[in-house]
Amino acid sequence: MDTKKLDKTQQSEIVFKQLSIFVADIIGDGVIEEIGISRKSIFTKDLEMDSIEIVAFAEKVKQKYGHEIDFISWISNMKFQELYNLSVGQVVDYIVNGNDSN
Repeated sequence: MDTKKLDKTQQSEIVFKQLSIFVADIIGDGVIEEIGISRKSIFTKDLEMDSIEIVAFAEKVKQKYGHEIDFISWISNMKFQELYNLSVGQVVDYIVNGNDSN
């Protein structure tokens, strides 16, 4: 499906679902069912992902969306506090809007 033909809300919903799958693959479906995931979920706090899990997540994002965005460069330019407080919604917005989300 070409998501570029969809409006931003539809694109965001599709990307959010895909990122939720990535997180579930990394930390487990059971954990997601127990704690839940939303656009406001912060990877380190709410989803309790450690640095290795975040790297695995970043790799999945790169594999899926690397032809559209430079995710690795985007997160590598963040200050520690920004990265520590990174939410699922921020990643969705970056993927959907690219550099326009900053």
